[in-house]
Amino acid sequence: MDSWDEIRTAYQVARMGTVSGAAEVLGVHHATVIRHIDALEAKLGEKLFQRHARGYTPTEAGEDLLRVGKATDDQFSQLEGRIKGSGEAMSGELVVTSLESMSPLLVPVLAEFQDQHPEIIVRYLTGTRLFRLEYGEAHVALRAGPTPEELDNVVQPLGRLEMGLYASPSYVEKYGLPKDETDLANHRFVGPDDTRVRPPFLRWLNEQVRRDQIVFRTTDSLANEHAVLTGAGIGFLPKWVYQSYPDLIEVLPSQEDWSGNLWLVTHVDLHRTTKVQGFLSFLKDRAKSWDCS
Repeated sequence: MDSWDEIRTAYQVARMGTVSGAAEVLGVHHATVIRHIDALEAKLGEKLFQRHARGYTPTEAGEDLLRVGKATDDQFSQLEGRIKGSGEAMSGELVVTSLESMSPLLVPVLAEFQDQHPEIIVRYLTGTRLFRLEYGEAHVALRAGPTPEELDNVVQPLGRLEMGLYASPSYVEKYGLPKDETDLANHRFVGPDDTRVRPPFLRWLNEQVRRDQIVFRTTDSLANEHAVLTGAGIGFLPKWVYQSYPDLIEVLPSQEDWSGNLWLVTHVDLHRTTKVQGFLSFLKDRAKSWDCS
């Protein structure tokens, strides 16, 4: 069936839920979206969507088409990522992903690498979502914690991420310091807004203090850092942050299970490309000077 444009349009309508949303993603007029949907329904002899005031909801046939469209779109994304990462030239996009808390370490490395290879376009993506290397969403991922186990990924150790529990002088002046772990119940904390957390130090925090003691809750590491620095509560920070703010006070001795290993992750299809190998070697060399402990 020579209807890929129409299938792609229907997939985006199902994904976005509205004609206007699909039109914006596809970069076309909303009338084009409606025309594609009408034409595809006519070819298939089935209604793909229920129209209502809030938008478009897929019918059973629409759900089938959504699965086909998603699989095809994923395959195109994978192909695009492989093409962009292939070849011998040190040029084009280099997509690197990590947690936001790693940005003070990674940004200088990425900037220096780009300075040495000006034809490279750096895309540095941060967040808690695991970007899918198998679909070409990133060339290199820096991850912390247990050994990544996704199939077809090449995993290499890069050191260790040490965490500590800290308070600012303004917090200590107002509330004092816990005498020990049993005294944590009398203090205020900075922590994640989402209780479904994976890092071991955050699991420890949720086990040791009541939820109502986490009085300042954030969704990203930079906000968490600033909340601790301004005295909103006691909170976890990487030890390299502590080294940048010598007036911070360590609340309890660091525990071994708060910390985790750092891993470099690449997909097997891109691992041997010149660009990826060049960046991996460069990053490993620069990481030797990181003081994460």
